[in-house]
Amino acid sequence: MVKKRIIAFIDYFYPPFSRFMPLQTFRYAACGGGNTILDICLFSISYNFILHKQDLDLGFYVLRPHIAAFLMAFFVSFPVGFLLNRNIVFSESTLHGRVQLFRYFLLIVACVLLNYIFLKLFVEQWHIYPTIAKIFTTFIVVTFSYLTQKNYTFKAGQQGTPPDGI
Repeated sequence: MVKKRIIAFIDYFYPPFSRFMPLQTFRYAACGGGNTILDICLFSISYNFILHKQDLDLGFYVLRPHIAAFLMAFFVSFPVGFLLNRNIVFSESTLHGRVQLFRYFLLIVACVLLNYIFLKLFVEQWHIYPTIAKIFTTFIVVTFSYLTQKNYTFKAGQQGTPPDGI
């Protein structure tokens, strides 16, 4: 089964990190890191080789190539990220899949907004160098995302408690 192979692969690399973080946090970092690499690769391929750095004319709207590439990558990385988090990282959750998916979508929207807000704040208001600002922003957003997914999106129910709805 694919799930067992992914878990075994990730857990193989866990022992050196076991003193620093729980297994769930390590799995989250591994899945999130892998999905981030997938997203960046898909963005690059879409931007450079599919769109050839050209606008995408949809007939009713023209998308800039970086936005079109972002959307193309997002339509793959969003479901992959959801499935990895649901089945590998937070598999003990008792919530229905549709509830998890809805909550995951809300979280992704919040993360995009947080990225925008913190980058604007750090770069334009506090005049922090953009790359350093992105590092600070990523740390904040990843921490928020992990805590939100653990305690809300993929919340594990208590014994005897039925899964809740949206």
